[in-house]
Amino acid sequence: MGYATSALEVLKRALIPPYPQFYELLYTYATGVNPALNARINEIFRNGHVTADIAERLYNEFLKAQDTNARMSGVSERMSKRIVAVHDAIDTAMTTASAYSASLQIASGDLGAADLEAAELRKLAGELLAETRRMQDANHQLEMSLQASRDDLDALQRDLDDVRREALLDPLTKIYNRKAFDDGLTRAVIRARETGNHLCLLLVDIDYFKRFNDTWGHQTGDQVLRLVAMTLKSNIKGKDIAARYGGEEFAAILPDTDLEGAVTLADNIRKAIQAKELLKRSTNEKLGRVTASFGVAMFRPDDNPSTLIERADRCLYAAKHQGRNKVISETELSELDDIAALGVA
Repeated sequence: MGYATSALEVLKRALIPPYPQFYELLYTYATGVNPALNARINEIFRNGHVTADIAERLYNEFLKAQDTNARMSGVSERMSKRIVAVHDAIDTAMTTASAYSASLQIASGDLGAADLEAAELRKLAGELLAETRRMQDANHQLEMSLQASRDDLDALQRDLDDVRREALLDPLTKIYNRKAFDDGLTRAVIRARETGNHLCLLLVDIDYFKRFNDTWGHQTGDQVLRLVAMTLKSNIKGKDIAARYGGEEFAAILPDTDLEGAVTLADNIRKAIQAKELLKRSTNEKLGRVTASFGVAMFRPDDNPSTLIERADRCLYAAKHQGRNKVISETELSELDDIAALGVA
């Protein structure tokens, strides 16, 4: 109760909404079982106060992953118990079936041994009927157990799918994380190689992101990351994959898209990002506009994921070198390289 009271007092003092995840975060803080979490919150208290955005970021960092692991363990445990129950039901049914078979063999021997009187036949028929009913009951129990197991396994599969999806999402931006990107790009490269269809890769880097963090703090930096992630995700189509590549870098895998189409898409995203004006939530103060630089590369038959990323990264570097807030494709990069070579000559 002491821990609970402390957690509620911090929620009230910091004006944080009493959502379950925030209560869990501050209850964990009150217990002191996570030294790293306590050190982070204590540092925040020394420099100011915990806000809802900061609490959400801390929850995602310290507790969300643990929650996913716990759910995965729970699914595995439930599945194990259900499998044991099915095995037990099958074992019981097999034992009953064996006993029934033995009863039939005995009855067959009795019937063939000699002429039986009516009373003995009635007794034998009664015994066989009783054994048959026991067999029917055992089969019914097995059928019910298998149906319950089927329902449980369907529910477990849904839970497992949910956990898997969460494990592939970046907790801050809610788009795919680096692991999902790596897996998706590998599949896309294999498919492009097999089908001969187009495949393009966008790499995106937020311009002057460190300046936002240093000037306005990590809370505003997180707001910028979410803004770019949502803009990227809202501009791609069904087969495309938007992911947080790392830090302030994002990526988009574009199957069935040629270089010209990918450049057009990248420029539309660039304009959409630039069009959004950033506001400080606590004061509605205007913080200016965000811009981003883009590198675009197209799959070649001899490519693997690493070589495709490398070329897109070179294009991204050129976009930043050319003044940022630009889209540079392989074609433009080649032209820039030719111009540089002529200048040297």
